[in-house]
Amino acid sequence: MTPGPGGVIPVGVETDPPLRRGWTTGACATAAAKAAFTALVAGAFPDPVEIGLPSGQRVAFALAKEALTDGAATAGVVKDAGDDPDVTHGALVLATVRKGEPGSGVRFRAGAGVGTVTLPGLPCPPGEPAINPVPRRMMAAAIAEVATSHGVPGDVEIEVAVAGGEELARKTLNGRLGILGGLSILGTTGIVVPYSCSAWIHSIHRGIDVARATGLQHVAGATGRTSEAAVQKLHRLPETALIDMGDFVGGMLKYLRLHPVPRVTIAGGIGKLTKLSQGFLDLHSKRGHADLAALAEVAGALGANTGVQAHVAGSNTAAEAFAHAATANIALGDRVAALAWERAAAVLTGADVALEVVMFDAAGMLVGRAPFRPVHEAAP
Repeated sequence: MTPGPGGVIPVGVETDPPLRRGWTTGACATAAAKAAFTALVAGAFPDPVEIGLPSGQRVAFALAKEALTDGAATAGVVKDAGDDPDVTHGALVLATVRKGEPGSGVRFRAGAGVGTVTLPGLPCPPGEPAINPVPRRMMAAAIAEVATSHGVPGDVEIEVAVAGGEELARKTLNGRLGILGGLSILGTTGIVVPYSCSAWIHSIHRGIDVARATGLQHVAGATGRTSEAAVQKLHRLPETALIDMGDFVGGMLKYLRLHPVPRVTIAGGIGKLTKLSQGFLDLHSKRGHADLAALAEVAGALGANTGVQAHVAGSNTAAEAFAHAATANIALGDRVAALAWERAAAVLTGADVALEVVMFDAAGMLVGRAPFRPVHEAAP
C-alpha cells in the first residue's frame, strides 16, 4: 500500500486503488495554516500536521517549508494531486499566519500566486481573495482547534500563496472568470478524485455564474479551441460568454437548466456533435465513438444511395463520413445539428432558454446549424 502525502494512509481509503487520490489546494492550505498558527503560539511546527476534512476524516501532511519570525509564521505543503492530471500538482502551497485584532476572527489575504476576484457571480465577492468557502471553513476550523488546545484567541490573518501560481493560472480559465493574479484555492471535500475532472466542471459552473451575474443574455459552450474561436467570431461574443465545456455538454446543460441564460449556443466539431446527436452527453472518446452505421442511415434518409451509405458506414471517423456524404451532395450537417439540438433540448426541459447548435469542421468552417428555438418546442 502506497502512503499518501506526509507518509500517512488516509482513513477510509481503500488499499491499492487503481488510481491514487490526492489533495485539493484547499486541504494543503489548511494544513499549512494549522502548522503556521501552531508554531506562532507554541514556538514549533508540527510535522506532519494533521487536519480534518469536511467528511470528518483525519489526514496528515508533511511540511516542505517552515519559517518563524516575530509576529508571523509560514508553513508550506507540496500539493500531491495523486494520479489526477492537475495543473497544480507539485505546487508549493504556503500559508502565513499573523495574529489579528481581538474579536476580528479569521481573515484571509491573497499572497503571491493566489488570485483576486474581480467579477460578480463567483462564491466570493469582487475584491476578495480567490479562496473558496469550503477551504475558508476548513482553515477556520483548524485555527479554532489550535486555539482551543493552547487556550489562546483564534483571531488571525491567513495569507495564502502558491509558488509560481500566477504562471500556473495562465493554464486555467481564471482570467476569463475574472480571477486575476493567480490561482483559486479550491476544494469541497479536500480530496482530488483522479479523472473526476471536478476542476473542469467547477469552471463550467462558475463561468455560467459569472455570465449571469454580469447580465449576459447569451453564452456559448464549445468542445474545443477551434469551435470556440469560430462561435465567438460568428456571434461576436465577449470572453465571459464563452464556456469551455470540453466533453461535458451534459454537465453544462444540467447546470443551465437550473441556472438559465436566455440564449445558449452549443458549438463543436463534427465528431463530437455527431455523438451528441446520437444521445451521448459525455463526449469523451472513452465513453464510446460515433455510430457511423447510424450516421449512414441519416444520410440515407437525406437521399444517399446504398453506395454512399456504405462509404459513410465504413469510414474511420465522422469527419471522413461527412466528406463522403458531401461528395455525393448529401448535406449531413444541418440534420445532425438538428438531432443534436433535440438531445440537448431534452436536458434543458423546463428552462426558459432558446437553444442553438452550430457545427464546425477542423478549419473552423460552419458545416451544420440548428437555429435558435425555445427548448419547449422540442419534440416530446
